[in-house]
Amino acid sequence: MSSDLGFTGADGTAARSAAGQGNSTDQPPTIYDVARVAGLSIASVSRVLNGQRNPRQETRERVLRAVAELGFVPDSAARALSARLKEVVGVVVRRPRWTDSTMFADEDENLQFPDMINRGMEIVAQQHGFDLLIRSVDLDEPDAGRRIFALARKSDGLILHDRILSPEELDRLSRQIPVVTLAGLPTATTANVHGDNDAGMRALARHLIFDHGYRTLSYLAGHDGSPDSLSRGHALADEASAAGVTLLTGEEWRGSYQAAGGARAIERLIAAGASLPRAIVCANDQSAIGVLHALAQHGIAVPGEVAVTGFDDMPVARHLRPQLTSVRQSIQDLGATAFETVYSMINRSPAGIDSARGRDIALPTLLIRRESCGCGSRSVSILSEPPAATPDSAHPE
Repeated sequence: MSSDLGFTGADGTAARSAAGQGNSTDQPPTIYDVARVAGLSIASVSRVLNGQRNPRQETRERVLRAVAELGFVPDSAARALSARLKEVVGVVVRRPRWTDSTMFADEDENLQFPDMINRGMEIVAQQHGFDLLIRSVDLDEPDAGRRIFALARKSDGLILHDRILSPEELDRLSRQIPVVTLAGLPTATTANVHGDNDAGMRALARHLIFDHGYRTLSYLAGHDGSPDSLSRGHALADEASAAGVTLLTGEEWRGSYQAAGGARAIERLIAAGASLPRAIVCANDQSAIGVLHALAQHGIAVPGEVAVTGFDDMPVARHLRPQLTSVRQSIQDLGATAFETVYSMINRSPAGIDSARGRDIALPTLLIRRESCGCGSRSVSILSEPPAATPDSAHPE
């Protein structure tokens, strides 16, 4: 019997294999096959094969059984690649400086959308035996790129929360290390993960325009240049234009994703004697909280005089008074999907690095109708691709 064994690199390539040894196909066994048969992560298998971190005896035995069953023997190149893994993914979050000492300081610090995304990453990273190294940069930080490139040297891959780098910087970075963006644009060397902003906002716009008959809307935008804010604003503008509805936008309608920012925008508009629209569409729930507070302070009834909506459907949305109509996206799933994508790129799996780069992964959204838009007290959810009229599939939440 031939003793010719399979030699496989960590990128899934192989030099030679035992014909039929533990592998029913003509393809040589890979480290991914070992992980599948052992029921473990790639990182766990790598630790056993490279003698790292003293893995548990049970883990070691499962890996060795799978190796024997498949006839897998990693070559020196594969071992070198595995040994170089730091088992760390860097995460970069774009945050404003917290200088606000108003009543919204706690809300703006504790109701952070990026933190909920990071929790989704953390859960999946732990399953794969990886750690997260999180770095925040200011919205207007002049040399954020330098700090991000420094983080890259400590990481196997990077996840960028927002549009932080210039296209040239992003291209240079992604040629050095796997990069996944959140709410950006995919490139030839990066992948992008985001909620389906377009479908979610179009569903919300149609509901306000056709179900409630509102003819004047405004868009309270997020950070200047934020991909999420821009895509939601464009979708709303398209629907308003198609329906012949007035849409108010501009710098006076910017809440920058903060409760304090939403409240300040409304306060400034009222102080200037501006007429408020029939419905205020906020770029996120957090800014909607500030809008609701400011309107209540001036005795403006919601939704009787002005309807208010959010985006994200954070847990607090259903506990506000009135309950907040919002577009729900699975926030933790955004983080989990981003990590799985960068993990596949790091490990260079056949379905990973080649197919992931250039991919735009949009997760589904739901329109959640509650009291703040003028609906009844019972909240209902609607798929984010409805026709103009209320769909038959609407059901109590």
